[in-house]
Amino acid sequence: MKNISRKCITELLFIIFLSFVFLDLEAQKRDRLPNIIYILADDLGYGDLGCYGQEKIKTPHIDQLANRGKRFTNFYAGSTVCAPSRAALMTGKHTGHVSIRGNGEFPLPKEEKTISEVLKQKGYVNGMMGKWGLGLAGTSGSPETRGWDYFSGHAHHVEGHYQHPDSAWKILHNQLIKIKVPDNLYVNEWFTNEAINFINKEKENPFFLYLSFTLPHAELVVPDQYLKQYLNEKGESVFVPEHAHLPGQHYGPQPNPKAAYAAMVTQMDDYVGRVVKRINELGLDDETIIIFTSDNGTHIEGGRKLTDAIDYFQSSGPFKGIKRDMYEGGIRVPFIIRWDKQIQNGSITDLPAANWDMMASFAEIAQIATPSFDGISLVPIWKNQLSKSAIRKYSNRSFYWEFYEQGYKQAVRKGNWKAIRYYKESQPVRTELYNLSHDRGETNDLSSTQPAVVKELEKIMNEQRKPSDNAAFQIK
Repeated sequence: MKNISRKCITELLFIIFLSFVFLDLEAQKRDRLPNIIYILADDLGYGDLGCYGQEKIKTPHIDQLANRGKRFTNFYAGSTVCAPSRAALMTGKHTGHVSIRGNGEFPLPKEEKTISEVLKQKGYVNGMMGKWGLGLAGTSGSPETRGWDYFSGHAHHVEGHYQHPDSAWKILHNQLIKIKVPDNLYVNEWFTNEAINFINKEKENPFFLYLSFTLPHAELVVPDQYLKQYLNEKGESVFVPEHAHLPGQHYGPQPNPKAAYAAMVTQMDDYVGRVVKRINELGLDDETIIIFTSDNGTHIEGGRKLTDAIDYFQSSGPFKGIKRDMYEGGIRVPFIIRWDKQIQNGSITDLPAANWDMMASFAEIAQIATPSFDGISLVPIWKNQLSKSAIRKYSNRSFYWEFYEQGYKQAVRKGNWKAIRYYKESQPVRTELYNLSHDRGETNDLSSTQPAVVKELEKIMNEQRKPSDNAAFQIK
């Protein structure tokens, strides 16, 4: 009897011990800061995803992200081209304040802190795969000096123009080293493999993964397994007529530009699915924030025509313009966030936001006090925790952009009003005004009938622009 009692007591104590271990593990899980995965497409239009109305291109994995999270319908890129957009994302500053305001190899200065540097203060392990474009090796913007523990990708933005390069860059022994890309891999597959390797290595730690694809940008070269999905039994494009992009140009030849563009979007969707699947397999669903967005509007490069983008695929959705435009099609982009148990499945918000809000948002998630930035935290929007007064605040704040190619221009959105001011020989020549609530396609210029609104938005332009020290970013 005594032996039985001792056995029962031993088993009971063991059960109690296991209970405490389980409770401790659960407490640790609750206390752990969430992982953050930020996936950035390159030149993907607002209307290129099924969950944003696309009917010709297959994007099942990204659509499923939207089903498991929240979709923004009024989200903006930092600029209408890649380098300043990525600079705004990384620093939390819009193009009236950030140092990089146009494309070119301009390194971020040391005094402009990046998201990766800020998150590192709270123990985040930071990995970046893909296109950086904010500083070459040996400069103040080189990735290994900007808070990245891992980097596998392109430092120079032109390197990202090609889908099958022979080399890329990697952080090895705290140095940025040029390496050979495996012969059998397209570069974005390599980025994805490197991202999954990073997740596997750092799964026990809070991590920030910035996966910056070069899809579906520019060179319309794509693996056969994806292209075949848009070819018929004869090997011809299902999107007839096609107009071939011929050899001898900056980007490689492509006989079927429309099919290739669609295939590149589907290729990227497949890579997103691989990353999400690995998070699920590791049981990191509840503690990982996954965001998908784009750096600017859709492109017409590498053989893609304007009619392909606007009319055939409707890549800009219901909006006017493409990459390099200040119209909505150049700067309004998809934004999807999945955060299990924190965000309502399949929810949608029309509150305006921008990629420079990420710095403040991630700082709040990591419980870091940071200096003020141009952006504000989107966490209350993500979690549906906004009061009526907060909704008014988010709805009516102003957004600012400026851009230098094709003649200097500025844009401001405040509430539903949107103004675009054009310059010639460093002087403003006209300002267009649109009411986006009634005219999301920006077809009816109201500047002549609403002079007071024009004056108000021009005043914001003047206030939000700090002159740049860089000769490339002067008003011309």
